[in-house]
Amino acid sequence: MQSIAFNGTEFIQSDQDTPLPKGFDLLVEIRAISVNPIDTKVRQTIDSKDTTAKILGYDASGVVVAVGEKVTQFKPTDQVFYAGDVTRDGSNATHQLVDERIVGHKPKSLDFKHSAALPLTAITAWESLFDRLRLNQNDKDKTLLLIGAAGGVGSIAIQLAKKVIGLKVVATASRTKSQDWCKKMGADVVLDHKDLPSQFEENNLTAPDFILCMGHPDAYFETMAELIAPQGLICALPSAGRDYDLNLLKNKSAGFVWEFMFTRPMFKTHDIIKQQEILEEIASMVDAGEIQTTLKQILSPINIDNINRAHELIEKGSMIGKMVITNE
Repeated sequence: MQSIAFNGTEFIQSDQDTPLPKGFDLLVEIRAISVNPIDTKVRQTIDSKDTTAKILGYDASGVVVAVGEKVTQFKPTDQVFYAGDVTRDGSNATHQLVDERIVGHKPKSLDFKHSAALPLTAITAWESLFDRLRLNQNDKDKTLLLIGAAGGVGSIAIQLAKKVIGLKVVATASRTKSQDWCKKMGADVVLDHKDLPSQFEENNLTAPDFILCMGHPDAYFETMAELIAPQGLICALPSAGRDYDLNLLKNKSAGFVWEFMFTRPMFKTHDIIKQQEILEEIASMVDAGEIQTTLKQILSPINIDNINRAHELIEKGSMIGKMVITNE
């Protein structure tokens, strides 16, 4: 197999033996990959003094070519999509080992490149809404605020909140193009990122019962504490860069939680199979026309130049939807 790894200084390509799957592992031949902010964050942590270069890549679609002895849900030739496990080698390679319990069958209605745009953002959005914020059908008439909603996670979160629950979705986006994209995904109201309390008042919006922050929470924590409805819940994705005063939430009996989609595979939690179930549900919804892929940009082929380009574009912080690299 061939892989593209980061050695702390640059991406390098190398040939190595194709691994054999054992236990719950599938060996997948990669057809398309997507690049996410997590790729750039992990890359930035790699020291050039490390003895082993790291294979990044946390979104992929491909074909199963071999399975481990404990595998029950997949067989060779199955077409799959998944986000993988940040503690293992990623998808920037021709082949990858991945635990079947975090893999789903690719949507039948999508090709590999459109499927590769879905796993990480779909799992993150689903876990954020239904595991962390604990949304259910009783919340149908409530309001969800999505901060930084034009990216990959927000694009899926808008759709899931509308299709699965029927929430009122208020999204934030700073540019006309990104605001239009949020409306296309189904947001009821789209605001600018700045001075959200005033915008809520000007638009006669009720306090959000739930907030999902995909922007950096350092810039929004006090605003979210001011906006959140009594007994509401706030979920954040990026890591904090400073201490937060949780006492700001006390009088409202409001809660603050984190979402990190690699928690289940990283810790091999008792419910790790939940990620397979999420992906299977996402594939079913896509095939039924209930949600759409959020692919906006395609690079080809999968090589060092395009991976470098993808990382540069991600780090500019202005992505709308998702970007995929494919050999198709």
